[in-house]
Amino acid sequence: MVFANAAQAVLPQLVPAEQLPAANGNLQVSLTAGETFLGPPLGSLLFTVARALPFGPDAASFVGSAVLLSGLPRQAPTETQGSLVERIAEGLRWLLRHRLLRAIAVLLGVLGFCNQMGQAVLVLLATRTLHIGAGGYGLLWTASAIGSILGGLANPALTRRLGQAPSLIIAVAGTAATYVGIGLAPDACAAGLMMAANGFVVTMWNVVTVSLRQRIVPAELLGRVNSVYRMLGWGLMPLGAVAGGFVAHAAGLWAPYLIGGFLSMLALAPALPVLLSSDQQPSSRPDRPSPA
Repeated sequence: MVFANAAQAVLPQLVPAEQLPAANGNLQVSLTAGETFLGPPLGSLLFTVARALPFGPDAASFVGSAVLLSGLPRQAPTETQGSLVERIAEGLRWLLRHRLLRAIAVLLGVLGFCNQMGQAVLVLLATRTLHIGAGGYGLLWTASAIGSILGGLANPALTRRLGQAPSLIIAVAGTAATYVGIGLAPDACAAGLMMAANGFVVTMWNVVTVSLRQRIVPAELLGRVNSVYRMLGWGLMPLGAVAGGFVAHAAGLWAPYLIGGFLSMLALAPALPVLLSSDQQPSSRPDRPSPA
């Protein structure tokens, strides 16, 4: 988590503002490919040779990453004042005063809650309802990863063509629709298609919202604003997982997805005026905070 936050905060210092969506899309592709298609199979292969063997390449990858990072252009450290708690509070105040980012953080919290409602029971939906077994469950996540990679490649150009506000609205509406589609999927193929579509629209959301923060948050506050944004946005995920279990127990394994889709669309409605105003946001970061 520390690395993810730092990577988002440092990217605007390395990439021109107009290239941030493409850079964030490439980061999404590399993360998904490494975590889904390369890491697990290679780890399993090495584990069959010797149980301790996967840890060697894992450690070497961190060393190699550190070597690559050492070649990045060096930036003069930004002087900060106040204690750690005071600096975090400053980032929180900036976020809460910014109308658009505040609305997006709330939306992210709702989407995270709804996502975890479904994820908590997906393995049961796959094995008990779709009857595809553990291998089929893994293929569902592979479909999601494929959708995410396609989204990372296509979404920068797609969002540039559609515009910021339509892309955000399509991402939320698409996420809600795929939740409902997974819950109502009649077979594994339909569920896999919905998982792939979900990966695509989630990546669209990520590309737009990360690039937006990188453009409008002042450089000296970006790391702090990112951290509190993610805390607010992801804080409801554990509650979503718990709620998903209770809902599935009471109403069936399909119910968390349908309820999640409904709640996502419900959260989108009051946020629409704010999202529609997002295209008026500045294309580059101001020298001083300018909360809307």
